[in-house]
Amino acid sequence: MAAELLVTKQRFETPELRTIGGATIRNVAVGYETYGNLNAARDNAILVAHYFSGTSHAAGRYRPEDPLPGYWDAIIGPGKAVDTDKYFVISSDTLVNFNANDPDVVTTGPASPDPATGKPYGLSFPAVAIADFVRVQRALVDSLGVRKLRAVMGPSMGGLQTFEWAASYPDLVERTIPVIAAPNFNGWLTAWLSMWVQPIRLDPDWRGGAYAADAPPSAGLEAAMRAMTLHALHSAWTEGAGGRAVAEGADPADIASTPFAIEKALEQAVRLRAPFADANHMLYLARANQTYIPGAGAGATSVAEGLARIKAPTLLIYAPDDLVFLPEWVEAAADILRGHGVPVETATLSGPYGHYNGIMRIAEAAERIAHFLARPI
Repeated sequence: MAAELLVTKQRFETPELRTIGGATIRNVAVGYETYGNLNAARDNAILVAHYFSGTSHAAGRYRPEDPLPGYWDAIIGPGKAVDTDKYFVISSDTLVNFNANDPDVVTTGPASPDPATGKPYGLSFPAVAIADFVRVQRALVDSLGVRKLRAVMGPSMGGLQTFEWAASYPDLVERTIPVIAAPNFNGWLTAWLSMWVQPIRLDPDWRGGAYAADAPPSAGLEAAMRAMTLHALHSAWTEGAGGRAVAEGADPADIASTPFAIEKALEQAVRLRAPFADANHMLYLARANQTYIPGAGAGATSVAEGLARIKAPTLLIYAPDDLVFLPEWVEAAADILRGHGVPVETATLSGPYGHYNGIMRIAEAAERIAHFLARPI
């Protein structure tokens, strides 16, 4: 219930960020929220990193009237697996956050004003990496007085950030819980990410990234979001969303239309979220994921090099039907880490949602998560 956990969105600012690509971004700001209290030893903090289209809103509600809580509310809160009576939980928006137009999101990216011109950066904004997201999080964590992270955890892109924390800051992270994520993905996912965003580039309103705020490439963005959403689901989900049925009153012989119920379901889901999203931000996010190397923030130049830096005991949680981060990649990552002497456990999530089981069905792993967090290292 809303009264259980009401949270306040806060703002973190740092004068500049030096990216791993060598660029300097000035006046960097991200939003964040915290749950629970930091203890006297300053060592009960848990950092939660969000997924590709997510935000810092991992649990609770901002307002009692909010229809839904944060995405991992099933496991974060008083008495839950990530018990906010025991742990101080931190969650922040990323750079180039997908939801740049959401009033509850604070992020710096191509839609932000360039301090030098006062106009939006557009594609003049430097390319950023997952490691740069983590560098900002490190500055935030330091500003809060945290001395050591009891754990870092997160789903999907949040899992990639988790591996980056463990590889670049191995002495600060006690344990990690990457969910529905694998650092050793191959060109299959790289190509899929390009497929996600290609409709944006093809939309004439994109204008090479220089679109006006009142004339964004909405059609391309919505098509990109439909591709992303369908890829992240599993075919089993479609049976509850219309299957192969024709929408009421539609004519499948009309080649120019979109007559099927499943098409309508995807359109409806996307149109609720599209007004909060930004097309250039989605492009930057896709590139940050495509160029991902764990430990890049510490100079790693390959996945193998980055994984060799990880020391923290790890609980890998994945969905066997995941079509984004394939289960064989997760299992291979577990074997690689074990080969380096890292204690690794695995747990699986079931359900019809494919990749999204890491959000929708995370409660299935609640007991494993609680035990893993409580266990002495």
